[in-house]
Amino acid sequence: MQRLIALIALCGAVAAQPRRIVSTAPSITETLFALGLGDRVVGVSRYCHYPPEAATRTSVGTYLYPNIEVIAALRPDLVITQAPADSAVPQLRRMGLQVLTLEQGSLETIFAAMRSIGERCGVADRAAKLVAGIQARLSSIRERTAGRPRRSLIFIVGRSPGRLENITAVGKGSYLNELIEIGGGVNALAGTVMPYPRVSVESILGLNPDVLVDMGDMSDTVSVSEQHKREVVKMWAGLPGLKAARGRIFAVASDIFVVPGPRVVEAAEAFEKMLHPEAAR
Repeated sequence: MQRLIALIALCGAVAAQPRRIVSTAPSITETLFALGLGDRVVGVSRYCHYPPEAATRTSVGTYLYPNIEVIAALRPDLVITQAPADSAVPQLRRMGLQVLTLEQGSLETIFAAMRSIGERCGVADRAAKLVAGIQARLSSIRERTAGRPRRSLIFIVGRSPGRLENITAVGKGSYLNELIEIGGGVNALAGTVMPYPRVSVESILGLNPDVLVDMGDMSDTVSVSEQHKREVVKMWAGLPGLKAARGRIFAVASDIFVVPGPRVVEAAEAFEKMLHPEAAR
């Protein structure tokens, strides 16, 4: 009898696993595919570029403003959102849809989000293995850069197109701050508790970082040309007295820097190469 009860419980747990999942953020989509759940994903956000298979799924808008009607039409068993999710979550729940909302502001919460997705989708073991693998690779990067000079770095994530105005950079409250440190650097704006503070050109010159990374007007990563990157580097290199102008200005256009998902380790490796090319593999 006990064996029968256990079997019934197991069957119930399997049946409860979501088979039609909607993701409203790139980090969620990348995690679902990394966990081998891509065949269950029926809807993704407009900015889900990776893996390439994600582009074949129905677009449901952006993570801040998902299209409720499109999501409902997909008949999902589970909708996974990234906080803040605007007013979408209450609306989805009023429609009787199951919603899982995740926080992803730090490395710790990114890993917790991966585990939550794994547990909710019945693949907790895969999630544990995924997190362990990422943590091991991050530890290896930290070991390679241990004892090396802590070069300062500023990462520009927002800027007026073609101009050094309305600049937003990475502060201490962002997971990118952690990745910079793992890569062997010091975030020049680590004294700013805000995750993404506004800064001026004058303040950047005052901080005078060893390395400057800019993806400020390249958030649409799939359409950025190499010529545009060269123009961005030239724009910064024209500032008088900027230390980073001595070959350490990098214009980047890659989701690895702005998607808090499984590829954060690739971002850490990229920072390592920028800060310590002599140590990077």
